[in-house]
This record gives sequence, C-alpha cells and structure tokens, in this order.
Amino acid sequence: NTNSWRFNIANAGINSEYTDFGSSFFKNKLIFASSREFKGITAKKIFKQTNQNFLSLFESEVLSDGNLSEPVPFANTINSKFHESTPVFTNDGKTMYFTRNNYLDGKKGVNDNKITLLKLYKSTFENDKWSPAIELPFDSDQYSTAHPALSPDNKILYFASDMPGTKGQSDLFKVTINSDGSFGTPENLGAAINTEGRETFPFVSDENELYFSSDGHPGLGGLDIYVSKIEKDNTFGEVQNIGMPINEPQDDFAFMIDSKSRNGFFSSNREGGKGYDDIYKFTEKIGRAHV
Repeated sequence: NTNSWRFNIANAGINSEYTDFGSSFFKNKLIFASSREFKGITAKKIFKQTNQNFLSLFESEVLSDGNLSEPVPFANTINSKFHESTPVFTNDGKTMYFTRNNYLDGKKGVNDNKITLLKLYKSTFENDKWSPAIELPFDSDQYSTAHPALSPDNKILYFASDMPGTKGQSDLFKVTINSDGSFGTPENLGAAINTEGRETFPFVSDENELYFSSDGHPGLGGLDIYVSKIEKDNTFGEVQNIGMPINEPQDDFAFMIDSKSRNGFFSSNREGGKGYDDIYKFTEKIGRAHV
C-alpha cells in the first residue's frame, strides 16, 4: 500500500481504562466520548452490555506543544442518561450535531424489535450554553442514524445509517442543509463508497476528502480507515486504504485531520491501549494521498 507509514502515531494521552473514542475539534479543544467516571459527578448507571458507564462527551484543551489537557465533562445540557458520542461542530462554533441513543424528554425509544437505536441530534449555542437537543427530521424509530460529519462549507451533512436503501449493514449517506436550517432528502453515497459490509464514521477534510471506516473494502482486518476524494461533480475518486500504522488487524475508526497542521486523531481497539477503545494522535509525514 503506497499510503503505508505516511503517519507517525502516538497515544493521545487522554485515554482511560474505559472506552474513549470519536473526536472533533471545537475551537482549541478536542471533544470526545468516554465511559469514564469523573470526580464530583455522579456516574451514569452501568451499561449492561459492556459493564461500563454510559458514554458522555468530554473536552480537552489542545496545548501549544500539541499535548492535551486533563479532560473535563462537556456541556451538561448535552450529556443525558444515555450514550452521547461523535460530535461535530459548524465552522462558526454555534451548532453541533451528535449521536445519542434515541432518548429525549425522559423516555427511552425502541424500535419494533425493542432495540434502542442511534439517532442524530442538533444543539445550538445560545446565551452562553448549549440548547436542549432536538432530533433531526430524518431520524426514525425503525432504523439508526449516527456519526455526523460536515462538508467544509457546512452545507452538507454526512452520516451513517441502516435506513431503507442501505446496501450492507450500514452505509454512508449525505443530506443537504438548507439556508433556512431545514434538511433535504438523505441520499446514499452509492456503490463507489458503500459495500455489503459496514461503512461508518465519515469525516470530510478541508480538502474535500472523505475519510471513513469500513469492513467491506479490502483491508487489514476489522474496520479500516479509507479515503476518497470528493470531486467537483460530487462523484468519488478511488477509495484508498490509508495503510499502516493507522490501520491494524483490529478496528480503526473515527479519523479526523487538521489540513493545515497535518495533525489529527483516530480511535482503535488495538492491543497496547489503556482501555477498550482508545484515541490516538498522528502527524502526516508527507503530502496528501490524492494528487
């Protein structure tokens, strides 16, 4: 793989013995999901499947030397009694989209099979605090929507779903965000990106490159991270595996990169970490994958 070893990676230094994954930049902070307990705050009840606390959002300041400060909880109005994860923020910092078990107004939603689904939520920053979360209009009690990503101009929202029309276990979709804040109709990204396996955790760089995780494209095992250039006509260039050392036999996902500094983060459950899923930081050593 021509992409192999383009990245220097290291543990991000903010991981716990619990689950830590999925990160996003917000101003000079990294926002991520964790099931850790935090001093002075009553831990959420234990999530039976993993015997860990429910996921909450945490923030950590990116220091001038590139290291991260000790994490603290992010936005009490966002953290609920269930899982929150994979936030993304608009360029102006005033709107965030994130994933949550479909839990709102104290009621836990379930589909016909009594499985709690993932849904996308939106919150806006008003009067120095984040507003209560609202569901996006294409959420459903019959399928999941999760892991939002924004185009560089913030006019398109990308996400993962198993909604009708999905080719595999989960596919990547996009939906237009209209100027009045309403949404268009979600579109499947098509066979160039989606396979019969899982496609999930999209991220779009400032250079309009779509990074995502998949276990359906040829890879190194588990979920691997891939990249495809989004062309001007909205078609997708060749899907490339970004190679080792980011991709390993275990699950590698939730990739994000700062196009200016060439620094970024991804998550993995590889051996040698502190917990179940850990966040790793990286620096890209050479130019981007696409010429």
